[in-house]
Amino acid sequence: MHQSAHIQEARDYILNRINTKPVTGMILGSGLGALADEIENATVIPYTDIPYFAQSEAIGHANELVIGELMGQTVVAMKGRLHYYEGFTLDEVTFPVRIMKALGVEKLIITNACGAINTSFEPGQLMLITDHINLVGNNPLMGPNNAELGVRFPDVSQVYNRELRSIALEVAEEQNVSLQQGVYAWWSGPAYETPAEIRMIRTMGADAVGMSTVPEAIVAIHGGMKVLGISCLTNMACGILDQPLSHDEVIEVAAKVKTTFIGLVKGILQKM
Repeated sequence: MHQSAHIQEARDYILNRINTKPVTGMILGSGLGALADEIENATVIPYTDIPYFAQSEAIGHANELVIGELMGQTVVAMKGRLHYYEGFTLDEVTFPVRIMKALGVEKLIITNACGAINTSFEPGQLMLITDHINLVGNNPLMGPNNAELGVRFPDVSQVYNRELRSIALEVAEEQNVSLQQGVYAWWSGPAYETPAEIRMIRTMGADAVGMSTVPEAIVAIHGGMKVLGISCLTNMACGILDQPLSHDEVIEVAAKVKTTFIGLVKGILQKM
């Protein structure tokens, strides 16, 4: 469990670099970091400068914290996230969420690039996360609980905030964006799932599968934040189409969807 002293030290370092306090946090997934470039009056802090902050090696992740104004809100955006498959502990993966909470963030928008399992979905569409399934057999809250950060047994009956989801659907309709809705399954990676594993995950009731998001969402809920999750469906999951999967394809499709995605998130921020 996170050390309060480490969180405070990292928070103080960031506060010394900025003049305004962020109210909304954003975690930007593979190929979706371009949204951070829209932030005005931005202070950019490399992860390496922040005490106790780990650094991602994943392609398509810039390792920068960007703080500034977007659609009239002060936001803090992670341009690139940390993944469990990189060998980080779940404490390291979710440490940035603890820092956001310590900075005063109450609402968190988590994004990712992932594979579609629901065959009525198509690559290039966006999916609003309604719920998740943790397939990894680990949880970021394991170990002694720090009562200053949250309760021992948090309620996760509504991880992805209903009110924020209805705002997202409203904005998608206004912008004529095809926004699917579904359950996201968290797979550790880094290998993609096998066709048999995809059949299993579909049977469990998931609509999409990816290698992130769930630990950050759990920690955000533990800290009392409101969470909105949006996935970019970059490919059909293994075995649905008879073709191999590649990370290059994920980045490429995410780049194509980028304009739609940026427009949607900006519209949501305006109404939040």
